Amino acid sequence: MKVSIITPSYNSESWLKSTYRAIKNQTHTNWEWLVTDDCSFDGTLEVLKELSIKDSRVKYFKNSVNSGAAVSRNNSIKNATGDFLAFIDSDDLWLPKKLEEQIAFMENKINFSFTAYELIDKTESKLKITVDSTQQGFFTYQDMLRKKATLGCSTVMLRRASFDDIQMPLIRTGQDYALWLKLLKTGENAYILPEILTLYRVLPDSISRNKIKKARRQWQIYRDIEKLSVIDASINFCFYAFRAVFRKS
Repeated sequence: MKVSIITPSYNSESWLKSTYRAIKNQTHTNWEWLVTDDCSFDGTLEVLKELSIKDSRVKYFKNSVNSGAAVSRNNSIKNATGDFLAFIDSDDLWLPKKLEEQIAFMENKINFSFTAYELIDKTESKLKITVDSTQQGFFTYQDMLRKKATLGCSTVMLRRASFDDIQMPLIRTGQDYALWLKLLKTGENAYILPEILTLYRVLPDSISRNKIKKARRQWQIYRDIEKLSVIDASINFCFYAFRAVFRKS
C-alpha cells in the first residue's frame, strides 16, 4: 500500500530535515512526500530541492502567491497517487512505526483514522503532555462538532478511494478541522488508534496557540462552513469551550 504524505510549508527551513528524517525512518517505506511551499522567503525551497535530489520519493511544489495552508495542502492532495493520504505538518515528527501500525489498524474496513500524540518544544524535548491518548472507539460528525476528540492533523490517515472530495475548505486557519467535518458528514466515522505515534511541535508563534483566535475560528466554521443555526452553533460551542478548558489527555 502506497501512502501519499501531505505537507504545507512556509519558512520551514529549520524543521524540514527533521521531519524528513522521521518520514525516512518509517518501517513502511512505500510512500511519497508531497510538499507544497507557500512562497517562503527563507531557505525552505533549497532544502526541499536538496531532499528531492537525494530521495525521489520527495516531491515539492510552489504556490504562485502566498495563499495559506489549505491551498498548499490541496495542491499536494491533487498530486497524490497513493492508496492512503497521511498528513504531517512541516515541523512535526512521527515515530518509526506510525505508518505501518496505522495501515494495519485500517485493514479492518476503516477509511478514516487518527492517533494519539505528544507535545514537544522547538528543541524536540518532550513536554509530558499527551493528546487523545485516553480516547477509544470512533467519532461521528456530531461528536466532532462538539470536539469530543482533538484529532490532530499530523496524525490523520485517509483511504483515498473512499472519499469523493478530500479538498480542504479555503479558510486560513482550521481548514483541517473543517475537512474532517466534511468527511464525517458523509456518514464515515473517525477511528482512534490510541497509541502515541506522532510528536507535535509547539512553537511560540503558532497560530493554533492563540485561544481567542481558535475560538473565533471555531464559531466561523460552525456558522459559515457548517451553516449551523445560531442556537445549534451556540450549543456546540459550549461543548467545545468546556472541553478546551477541562479536557484530559
